[in-house]
Amino acid sequence: MADSNLMAEKRIKQYQSHLQHIDELMKQADVSLSGNKSPADYQVEITKIKQERDKLADYVDRLKQKSPEQLLQTAGPMVMWEIIAQRLEKLVGHIGKGE
Repeated sequence: MADSNLMAEKRIKQYQSHLQHIDELMKQADVSLSGNKSPADYQVEITKIKQERDKLADYVDRLKQKSPEQLLQTAGPMVMWEIIAQRLEKLVGHIGKGE
């Protein structure tokens, strides 16, 4: 049981770490966009990504409510985080280059 608790805590911390990474990328994007006259497409993409980020945060909150056994049986949102992070990194790269 203790192992289940530790593994569950580790998984939640991992999810929170990925969510924090997304938040940091969002801040970079916001800072980059605030100083530039950026295309409307960037704002549209940022808005979509923020909505997806909020869904992930809600998902993590729901995971915290589960027992360790339930949590360990739940398929994680790692793929979703990877997709969102890749999109943000690409967007921040384009904004930084002034494209």
